[in-house]
Amino acid sequence: MPNDSRPPAARRFAGQVVGRRSLLKASGAAALAGAAGATVLGGAGKAYATDVKVDVVVIGAGYAGVTAARELSAKGYSVAIVEARDRVGGRIWTDTFAGQRVELGGGWVSPDHKLVMAEFQRYGLANVADVVPTQSVMPGANGFQALTPEAAGAKLSELFGKFFAGSQEYFPRPEDPLFKRELVAKVDPLSFTDRIAQLKLSDVDASWLHGYFAPYTGGDNASRSMTSMAQWWALGGYTYEGWERQTAFKPTAGMTALLQKMLEASPKAKLYLKSPVTSVTSTATGVEVRAENGRPFIGRAAVVAVPVSMWKKIRFDPGLPAVQATAASEGVAVGLATKLWIHLSGNVDAVYGMGTASSPMPLMIPQQAMPGGGRMMVGFAGPSLNVSDKTAVQNAVRQFIPGATVVNHRAQEWGRDPWAQGGWGLRRPGQLLKQLPGIQQPSGRVTFAGGDIASGWNGAFIEGAVETGLRAAQQVTTMLT
Repeated sequence: MPNDSRPPAARRFAGQVVGRRSLLKASGAAALAGAAGATVLGGAGKAYATDVKVDVVVIGAGYAGVTAARELSAKGYSVAIVEARDRVGGRIWTDTFAGQRVELGGGWVSPDHKLVMAEFQRYGLANVADVVPTQSVMPGANGFQALTPEAAGAKLSELFGKFFAGSQEYFPRPEDPLFKRELVAKVDPLSFTDRIAQLKLSDVDASWLHGYFAPYTGGDNASRSMTSMAQWWALGGYTYEGWERQTAFKPTAGMTALLQKMLEASPKAKLYLKSPVTSVTSTATGVEVRAENGRPFIGRAAVVAVPVSMWKKIRFDPGLPAVQATAASEGVAVGLATKLWIHLSGNVDAVYGMGTASSPMPLMIPQQAMPGGGRMMVGFAGPSLNVSDKTAVQNAVRQFIPGATVVNHRAQEWGRDPWAQGGWGLRRPGQLLKQLPGIQQPSGRVTFAGGDIASGWNGAFIEGAVETGLRAAQQVTTMLT
C-alpha cells in the first residue's frame, strides 16, 4: 500500500497523562487525539495490575463514543473512553498529504444533518462548500463521454427518480424507517442489481446506475440493499437537489474539529489510547471491560461504540443477543472501501468522473487546486485497482482525464484496517427489517452505538453516529438512575 495509511503518531504515549491543555496530533494532522477536557492516557505494551473504576466505560473514540461520553460527562458521570488506535475518530481521520489537510475517511456534511448542524452551531464551527465540478465524464455508448455538470446532473436526476420511485410511500418518515413496515417488507429484499433490473433501462442508462452505486457497494451491487440509499434519498427530501446536498459541504477546520470540541467539553472523561478491548463481561454490579494489555476497566455500565464488524472481535459474556450476534456475523460495513487522495500535476480542470461497475476507479471527485500548480482529486477504488501501483492509479485517472500525470497518491484501505475491517455501513438485503429496532437495544448494562445501527442517516454519515451516541447515553442514564 503506498504511503502507509497508518502512520505513527507524532508523539507516542506509554502510560503518561497529557496535560489538560495539550493536544496530540497524528502525523502532523489537525486531527485531535486528546483535548483539554478529556485526560489522555496510553496503553500499548504495558501490563497493568490496577483497574480503572468509573461509572461508564465507552469502547471506541469515534463520533458515537465521544458523543455518548460527552453527554454522560455532562450529567456528572465519570467515563473511561477506551480506544484501540493511537488517535480518535475511528473511520473519520483528518490527516495531511502533499502539504494539504485531507480526510482519509468520511469528509462531508449536509445542512440536512440536523443533529450535526446543531453541534456545529453549539461550538461555533463553520462549513465550506466543496469544489464545484467544471466538467463531468460519464459512461457512453462507446467508452466515456464529456458532459456539462448540468447535463450530467439532469440525467442522474431522471434515473434516480426512476430508481427511488415509491420511496415517499415506503419511507414517508425516513427518520423512522419502519413506520410503514408492511411496505418496506416489499422492497428491503432487493439489492441494487435487483432494482436496476426491474426498471428495464437501456444498456447505457443501466451502466450509469451500476457505475454510480459501485463505489458505495464496493463493486458488489448484488449484495447491498437498495433501501439503504433509498432512505438517504428520502432524508434529503426525495429530490436530486437534496441528494447532492449530502456531500456539498466540508467542515472548515476538518472533520475531527467537532470531535475535538466534544472532548474539550468532557471534563469527567479520560481517554485511553492504544488499548484494544478483548472482552466485555457483565457482573452482578455492572460491567468489566478488559483491554489487550490486561488492564480491567470496571463500570456500572458500558457503551460499545465500535463498528458492527468489530463486535465479533470482542468476547462478550454473556454472549451477544441474537440480533447483534447475527449482525456481527453477516457484517454491515462495505469491505472494499478504499479512498484515494491523488495529486495531479499541471493545469487540471475540476473534472468529476463516474465510471462503470467494472472500472478500476468508478468515482473521481475534484478537490482543491494546489498552490504550486496541479490539483488534488479524491478517488474510490474498484476491485480491479491495485492501489499500491502508481501506474495503475494513473491509468485509472486517465479514463477521465487523458494524459493526466500523478505526482503522488495515498490510499486508505478501510477493509484492511484492523480496527474497522470495513468502511461505511451499507445494509445487506433484508437487514433493515431484521435489525431494527432490536440492534439498538441494550443487553443488560451494555448499550450499543455507531453509525452502522442508526435509525436515520445510517452507515455513511456522522449524523447517524451522533444519533446513536445520544441514544446510548440516554439508555445508560436510565439504567443508572
